[in-house]
Amino acid sequence: MADQPDERLGNLEVRYAFLEQHVAEQDRAMLELAERIDRLETRLRQWLERDPRGGAGELSTDERPPHY
Repeated sequence: MADQPDERLGNLEVRYAFLEQHVAEQDRAMLELAERIDRLETRLRQWLERDPRGGAGELSTDERPPHY
């Protein structure tokens, strides 16, 4: 029976261990995403410093937009 205190405690310990592992995995994923965002922000800043217009240059009159 699941009503026995020892069995209930064992079930809680298993669930707690699973949740600890899940939180650790989520922490790792969040750190990886934060690092990736930092790298992308750095690359964007460098790109904007090279091209202050943000790549939004004017098309020449004989150049077609990419969707044609």
